[in-house]
This record gives sequence, structure tokens and C-alpha cells, in this order.
Amino acid sequence: MEQDFRTWSFEAISREFKKAADFVCQRVVNREEVVEQALCALVTGEHLLLQSRTGVGKSLLAEQIFLMFSGARTFRVQASKEQQPDTYFGALDIEELKHGRIVHNIEGSIVDCEFAFIDEIFDANDFTLRALLSVLNERQLMRGVQYVPAKLHTLIAATNYLRVSEITEAILDRFLYKAVILPDKEPYVQYRIAQQFLLHGGKPVLPPQQIPFALLRYVYTIATGQDTERSVRVHPELVYFANLVIRYYEVLRNRALREHYRGTTPPIDYYISPRTQAKSLNLLRAIALLHGRDEATHDEVGKLYFIFATVGVPEEVELFRKAYTTVLNSLHASNGFEQLRVLLAFQSLLEQLQKDKGLLFRPLSSLTSPSLLQSLWEWLKDTFGGADHTVQQNKRMLEKFLRDFVPACEEVRELKQALERELTAFLRSIE
Repeated sequence: MEQDFRTWSFEAISREFKKAADFVCQRVVNREEVVEQALCALVTGEHLLLQSRTGVGKSLLAEQIFLMFSGARTFRVQASKEQQPDTYFGALDIEELKHGRIVHNIEGSIVDCEFAFIDEIFDANDFTLRALLSVLNERQLMRGVQYVPAKLHTLIAATNYLRVSEITEAILDRFLYKAVILPDKEPYVQYRIAQQFLLHGGKPVLPPQQIPFALLRYVYTIATGQDTERSVRVHPELVYFANLVIRYYEVLRNRALREHYRGTTPPIDYYISPRTQAKSLNLLRAIALLHGRDEATHDEVGKLYFIFATVGVPEEVELFRKAYTTVLNSLHASNGFEQLRVLLAFQSLLEQLQKDKGLLFRPLSSLTSPSLLQSLWEWLKDTFGGADHTVQQNKRMLEKFLRDFVPACEEVRELKQALERELTAFLRSIE
């Protein structure tokens, strides 16, 4: 009988995933950070790329992570130049091929399995890699006349090297999470690795208790905002804070690139796409949920380097931590978070008016949207509560609010200026 996971508390869900992660960390020594990153990839339904030199245990890590779950199948393949797409999608249907149609028998293929592990992914030829793109991104096999939804939830791929081409760049873009695993020569770590090898011969081990794959899918719907009954709250000021950190990190990465090339133009700049930035909100929810909370905090923003930096590359991780700490300290020191809350509540009010311009004919203090902060509502009420309300008066009220608002730091000043432009454009549209 299938369990009803809707009755589980977030704390109970968190305990299950923590027990599983602890078991993986016992088996794969000194890889706690990568295991946590992999868990986030699974909860958000994204893919993970592992890069390292030969013999560091990439395959063991991937296999042990997938063994955390019951009720899911894993597709496995060692990539090579000679392989064709049918290695991944199943053999071609000969009868269909006689009629000129490319149709794969997908049973047991990457399309038909919930998990996948591809070893040495960049040994695959470009033709095969191109064929994989739609399965990895759209979760759909699109080959010839065949369009089949893929069951694939998460792929972990391993590589000893990166091969740069137009196709491999597209493949890399499908891996939201990336990690470099460096050999650890510290004697005690090597001793612990040797202990595990003597016990299990370097093979993955079935944990004493597995997580049902159905629970992972349920948690995935919460982390990605698809569940209609349960959610992890991410307050507007936290979203704005996260975007500030991401922007500053992008600046720091490009500055580091310019310094590395000593005044010459870098071959390519560091760029964070809006899609990746938006997906990082799923990571905020996932980390909060994995810690048993139904609300994201500043701490979750500090973990966004799981997406924007390569775990295992200290320079990238430290740059993200610098961006996070700098923006956090700036907002804390100046009461910036409270000011962000007020301005974003004003933005929500402005959004309401843009959707329904008829609201301008009502007292703005009568609006009681959940996103309208008490402080802003009281200001509206105290400032114009007793007067007749006309459209012109409401316009003046909105302009006065921003005009009188004194930003405490540069980050807040930028938001105020953006809202002033948006308000001006809106007021012009109703003249």
C-alpha cells in the first residue's frame, strides 16, 4: 500500500534524508559537501556533473547515492566515441526502420529509468551528445517521429576531463550542479578509505533503510513549487537579497577573470543566465526543507554556491562566500532588510494598481493585500486616512511615499530608483 507522504512533517522528511546522507558519507569518505550538493540536485530534479582524476571514486559516489532510494531504476553506461544514440535510447525498431521511421525500443533505456549514471560522458561523440539534450532538459525523447516523455529524474555524469565544443557547452548547461573531486592524500583520510575498501571492496552497499522514490518525487514537487497544499515560504526580501548576492558574485568572477588575463580581454566572460538564476529559488526551498523548515532563511542563500560555483574549486566557492557576506553585512548594518520589505510591499501595491486601475478611485488605505506590510498600510491610513480620495490625490500619495523614503544603503537606493521609474511609467499610462 502506497504511503501518504502528505501527513509527514518537514522534520520527519528531513530526518529520512539525513540518515540516508549520513550512510553515504560513511561509505564515501570525506565527501560530505558533494553528497549534500547531490542531495540538493535530487530534491530539485536537476543533474550533477562530477569531474576528477581517475580512481577517486566518482562511480562509487554516484551508485551509493542512487542506492539511497527504493522503487527506482538506474540506467548505467560507459561512454565511448563509437556509441550511437541507440546505446542510450534502446535499439531501433527494425520494422519501423523499414518504413523510414526512427523508433527506439526504450525499455530499460535512459528514457525508461528514473536515475542514470554516465561514466566519462565527454568520451561520447557529438552526435550522441546532441541527441541527449532534449532528454536532459525537456525530459522527452525527440528522435525522428518518436516523441516520448522520459521518466528520468536525475542524471549523474562523471568525467576525467572537459571537452570544449558547441555541443559540449550545451551539455554542460544541462548540469545545474557541478563538482570537482580532488584526491585527498591526508594519511587519516586514506586510512578511513582503506577501511571501507577492506570491508566492501570499493563496491556500493545497500543501506539498512532506503527512501521510497515516491517520497523523493513528493519532496521534489514541494521544492519546485508545484505542490498545491504545502510549500516552503521564500519572502520577497530574501529573493531580492539572493539576486543581489548573485549579481555581486558575477561581478567578482568577471573581475577575477580580468585579473587572471592581466589586462587582456578574457576569451569569454562569466555569465549567469536568467533561467539558472530563477532555478536557484528551488534550491533555497530544497535546503530549507532538508533542514526541516517551511521557510527559507539567509543561511540558504549562502548555500547557492552549490549552483553558481563548482564545488571543490576553493577559489570559486570563496568568491561566492565573499559576495554573500558582503551583501549580508551591508543590509544588516543599515537596517536594509526592513527597508527592502517596505519597498517590496510598495511594489506589490503598485502591481495591484497596474492590474486593476480602478483601485485608484478607492482609498489606497482600504487595500489589505497579504503582501501589504502593516507599516505601509498604517502610513497610507495616517497620511490620507481622513480626506476625500481622488485619483489625483492617490497619485500624489504614491509619489510622496517614494520621495520621502530615505534609503539606508546602496542596495536599497537602487530598488527605490527602479520603483520610481516604474511608478512614473504607470502614472503616465493613466493620464
